[in-house]
Formats: sequence, C-alpha cells, structure tokens
Amino acid sequence: MGLFSKVPTPNITDLTLQLKIRERSGDNIEMASSFFPAEWFPQSGIQLTWPHAGTDWKDILEDVTKCYIKMAFEISTEEKLLIVSPDIASVSSLLSRQLPKRAVENIIYCQCPTNDTWARDHGFITVFTEGRPRLLDFRFNGWGDKFPSALDNAINQHLYHSDLLRGDYVDCLDFVLEGGSIESDGKGTLLTTSDCLLHPKRNPRMSRADIEEKLKRLLHVRRILWLEHGHLAGDDTDGHIDTLARLCPDDTIVYTQCTDKHDEHYGELQLMEQELKELRTLQDMPYRLASLPLPDPIECDGERLPATYANFLIMNNKVLVPTYNQPHNDEAAIRSIQAVFPRHEIKGIDCRALIRQHGSLHCSTMQFPANIIK
Repeated sequence: MGLFSKVPTPNITDLTLQLKIRERSGDNIEMASSFFPAEWFPQSGIQLTWPHAGTDWKDILEDVTKCYIKMAFEISTEEKLLIVSPDIASVSSLLSRQLPKRAVENIIYCQCPTNDTWARDHGFITVFTEGRPRLLDFRFNGWGDKFPSALDNAINQHLYHSDLLRGDYVDCLDFVLEGGSIESDGKGTLLTTSDCLLHPKRNPRMSRADIEEKLKRLLHVRRILWLEHGHLAGDDTDGHIDTLARLCPDDTIVYTQCTDKHDEHYGELQLMEQELKELRTLQDMPYRLASLPLPDPIECDGERLPATYANFLIMNNKVLVPTYNQPHNDEAAIRSIQAVFPRHEIKGIDCRALIRQHGSLHCSTMQFPANIIK
C-alpha cells in the first residue's frame, strides 16, 4: 500500500538517451521502462545524514564532521546535496562558513530526528516503473537489530512529506533491505551476498527463493548473482556487497583483493575472487575484473576495522574514493578506479574517521536519479 504524489510521467525516450549518454564507456543497451538504475545513471543529487552529538560519533564528532564537510564540498560543487539533520540551522551555519557560495546554494535541508548517519542503508531506493520514478521505503533495522534504528527508519517518510522529492512513495516496510547490500548494473542484474540477505535477523521467515522473487518484482531485475564468500573483520553489516565488489560500466566488477597469505582475510577473499571469475553476464560472457588493494590493518581498541576501497561513490562526473593515509594503497586504489572511469575525476577523501564506526564513504551517501530532488 503506497502514498502517491502527482508528478509528470518521464519520457522514456529521454531516459534512454540520458542513460546512453552517461554510459560513455561503451555499454550500448536497450533500457526497459521499468528498471533499477545503476549508480552511474544520471543523478539529481546525493543525500547525507549529518552526524551530531546524539549519535555514536559523539566522542570523535569534530573529526567525523571534518570528513562530512569534505564530502559535502565535493558533492555540492557538482550536484544538489540533500542534508538530513535534527538541527539544520547549525549545519547550515557551519557549511555557510566552510564552503564557497556556489556550493552552499546547491544544498537542500530536511530536519528530522536521527539515530545515526548511514544514508546508504536507511535511504530511499529509487526505481522506475513504467517510466515513473518510485521511491521504495524498505525497513531498516540497524543491520539485524544490532543498533537503535527507529528514528532512521522514519527518515524517508519525513523526506517524502517535506515535498523535496519527486516520485511515488512505495511502502516496503514489511521487508528489511539496506542499500549497501545490493548492486545494480541498470540492465537487470543484481549483485549481493548470501551472508547479508539471508541473515536470520533480517527476514527470517523468507527463503532464498522468496527473497529473490520479492527483489525481482520490486526492483525490476531479471536475475540475482549471489556471492557465498567475502568478509571483512569488524564489519557490522554481515557482508554488504559495497565493501567487497561493485558493479561498474562495461560489465566490469571492481573488487577487494587480498594477496597476503598471512592476512586473516586471505582465504575468504581468494574464494570470492574465484566466484567473481566464474560469474557471467546476461550475454554469457565473463565480467571484466578490476582489483583493489586491501588496506593495511587499521585497529581501534585492539579491534580491526573494516577498511575497504570498494566503498566509493559514483557521481555524474566524479568518483569519490575513501582513503586511509596509506599512500601506496591509496594511490593504487585510485589508479584502478580511474582505469574503470577514465572520464571521471577521481577524488580521494580521508575516511579514517568514518571507519571508526565501521563504515566508509559509500555507506554515508545515497544518490537520487535525475529529476528526483526538486
């Protein structure tokens, strides 16, 4: 049961043209009128849910705020930036002092209470159904009831009723799903992990077949590729795909690789790499694989943190890449991503503060397709 806004139906020919323009790397595809856009589909903007003293960031709030300011700058100098915060006056005042006028003018605010800041996982997932944008509001339960999430789970309804977005609201709150757990190529393929989507604290009464059927119906995908291996120490998400392997243009998968036999991740990531080599496209061709280094261990209070370069954000003309003050690894990751996105500007953002709470750059953001943010 959904609430519906009155918006004009997009012209499908225009959408197809937009997609082909954006897929400059060479994919020449026919786009259905019902589809789940890839992250590199034309965007209207990005959402950030801002950190504050009432979140788990309270002990390192200054450090994490600096990281968010950097993300805000890189986003708002190119696209609209939608900021969710319980205190938009303070955030607006801060950014007005820190950012250039051209960036500040590109920022939109929504005030509502929040538990945390991981917009990727509590944000709307946008699809197109018969050409109409639909804002899917899935249930967020703090990665299997690990953390309080009631306020974050209500953010999408605040956003919708604030009249900041175009699209039909679709209530999917009977199903737990986080944006970081799925990857779309925009052509009917979804990539995910069994550890996350089949976790008993998410949708315990549903089988793999039940989950596949629901995702195919709601997200308009033709098939789901499941990874059975891949894990990062310290990961709270039970194996989000956006920490491990990312679908990219030209049937490319960018993935986290471990070559150090002495690293605790070696076995699992080697098995994941073999799985990726065996995957086939809809045309029964192997995917092009591009590896990313595994960051050197980063620890906090004796615990290894789940640092990963796979947690990058694709924008219209930029790719924002998390870095960890490891020049050799940081530069290697940026080179690898630049080869996959040769026409994008690749910008590194120091995410050592973000990783302290077991997430990184992509986890902190959620993109909206073109014409969604007003």
